[in-house]
Amino acid sequence: MRLDPHLTQRLVKTLLWTLTGFTLLILILIIADIAVKGLPQVTPAFLSQDSTDMGRAGGIFPTIVATAYITLLAIVLASPLGVGTAIYLTEYTREGWATRIIRFGSECLAGVPSIILGLFGFVLFVLKLGFGWSVLSGGLTLAIMVLPIIIRTSEEAIKAVPQDYRTACYSLGMSQWQTVTRIVLPSALPGITTGIMLSVGRSLGETAVLLFTAGAALRTPVSVFDSGRTMAVHFYILAREGLSMPNAYGTAAVLVISILLINIAAYTLMQRLMKRYS
Repeated sequence: MRLDPHLTQRLVKTLLWTLTGFTLLILILIIADIAVKGLPQVTPAFLSQDSTDMGRAGGIFPTIVATAYITLLAIVLASPLGVGTAIYLTEYTREGWATRIIRFGSECLAGVPSIILGLFGFVLFVLKLGFGWSVLSGGLTLAIMVLPIIIRTSEEAIKAVPQDYRTACYSLGMSQWQTVTRIVLPSALPGITTGIMLSVGRSLGETAVLLFTAGAALRTPVSVFDSGRTMAVHFYILAREGLSMPNAYGTAAVLVISILLINIAAYTLMQRLMKRYS
């Protein structure tokens, strides 16, 4: 028995809307639960004071500073390397065994569990190189973790630039480097920026990697060689040990709001860049 095409279309559309609604419902429930339990805890004092009594009292200012330091360091290290790799794969080499090996390695790195990367960072940066539990060790390991995201998103964004742009530039006598820097990269900038912003969001919520590399010191880091506890690690420790669930939910609320704001900023920036370079 063959179904009517219009009926099939309506059924498929209904199914897709149901799945989309279910996904949004899960997100709304998570945000609502954290907001109800955590937002009453978020006050100016909570954001500006140091933690006391192992996190049971006080604020989360040291964790905010540590999160900003480590995330900024990771993105500063990973972005040039990731975008440079994407440029090489798309503009400076032909498809062959070399590009396949690089892509395969990047995809394998993306699939490595974060706790394994944390152990790797602990052995290499904390022990072998002698950086200790520090912002530097955490930032370097986190950069390795987000590198595949930046490579893949940047590569797809560069591939999306029409080949006619390159051909027109070469016909005008521009070099390959001039074509890449003046035409290809500005056109691919929305996608590249989105990938970097998504990496920032991923870095903010990471826990396992930083437990092994950045440590969990409840003090404000003043240099890259100081240990620091990020908001995600702080929430994990408070919730696991049952030290202070109000502070744990307050930290979670700040973390979720930060990630939401970053995602909104990434979407807004992408739309503006697309309008600018379209």
